[in-house]
Amino acid sequence: MTPTCGIDAPVGTRRRVADGDGDGTGQGTGDNDGTGDDAVRRAVAGFRATDERAEEAKLRFLAELDRLARPCDRHADPVHVTASAIVVGTRGTVLHLHRKAGRWLQPGGHVDAGETPEQAARRETREETGLAVEHPAGGPRMIHLDVHPAQEHLHLDLRYLLVAPDADPVPGPGESPHVRWFDWAEAEAVADAGLVSALRAARSLWEDELLLGAPGRPVDGR
Repeated sequence: MTPTCGIDAPVGTRRRVADGDGDGTGQGTGDNDGTGDDAVRRAVAGFRATDERAEEAKLRFLAELDRLARPCDRHADPVHVTASAIVVGTRGTVLHLHRKAGRWLQPGGHVDAGETPEQAARRETREETGLAVEHPAGGPRMIHLDVHPAQEHLHLDLRYLLVAPDADPVPGPGESPHVRWFDWAEAEAVADAGLVSALRAARSLWEDELLLGAPGRPVDGR
């Protein structure tokens, strides 16, 4: 089964969409007819880069999406789309010490067959942190993107904002045991260059919008 590569809402939108409604345009992303891939491309094209690295990542992302027949399928090409999450909560953000990279990173991973990237980000984060994270009440928010090598692969990483309760992380079996909350300054201090901008974007959204109350209450299970 070819992975579905759809996005529920374009970058920066607050509009809620129903499960299976795809990218917020009224077109579904559950079929293997290219619609989901188009949704990913529109989201990346609409991303507003705030630094040189992000702008270079956006251009590389778009070039790769133009040539990849199955962008979310890790087995189809060494270059593929992945999904990760910047977790926000009253304690700050959650990072884990990646087993292979040996660095403190945001949770995330590959997109499984039948998943959208935003679903993969939530699943991976729940597995790696044990926290009951959810997308914001307004729907999935893609807040950053990055292109980086991962051993023999090149990851085109879509980064989503996820809201976590005030609880201690309890990673699942086989996951890195080193997972914890960081305050924002501490997180930036240990993050690599490709993650700092994402952390700042997440912090801004959390403090300016989600922390205010109702708009940020996690309610959906995607």
